[in-house]
Amino acid sequence: MSAGSLHASALERLTAWRTDSADAESLRHTMLAFLDSAPGGCLRSHAPGHITASSLVLDADHRHVLLTLHPRVGRWIQLGGHCEENDETVVDAALREATEESGIDELRIDPNVLSAHTHPITCSLGVPTRHLDLRFLVTAPVGAVPVRSAESTDLQWWPIDALPADAEHETIEHLVRLAAARR
Repeated sequence: MSAGSLHASALERLTAWRTDSADAESLRHTMLAFLDSAPGGCLRSHAPGHITASSLVLDADHRHVLLTLHPRVGRWIQLGGHCEENDETVVDAALREATEESGIDELRIDPNVLSAHTHPITCSLGVPTRHLDLRFLVTAPVGAVPVRSAESTDLQWWPIDALPADAEHETIEHLVRLAAARR
């Protein structure tokens, strides 16, 4: 079981994260405090809330973003999900989720936190909980063709300046701006 290594990696990534705003810095401290009080807080079994791992998947030219039409959320969002016991780190979890949900091999992940977000949700536990989401930048290889998984209603590349109407525009546009600043 890797609850300990997941926990340690989440602490490490959050400690190293250089935030871009006072709100992000406040969230970083909140997540660090959460982890200090929740040794099992990276696993979905921690019902009060748990760390999740998401990816902003961009094409090789960083002109398109891969979004999933999430069946539970009902909107176009970035790829990601729960950390699993066989994930050594939160970066591993984000890359695994991106690979599983996109069907694309040879994705490259930047191990530095791109952003974070927290939101209430009734996830696979079947009870209200809170996701504390660490988001990473992932780049697909040239010519990557996504293959929709059973976890998605739809999966498509979208031009970063022409997102679908029912996308989480503010979130995705913010993530794209953060990714561009890293180039």
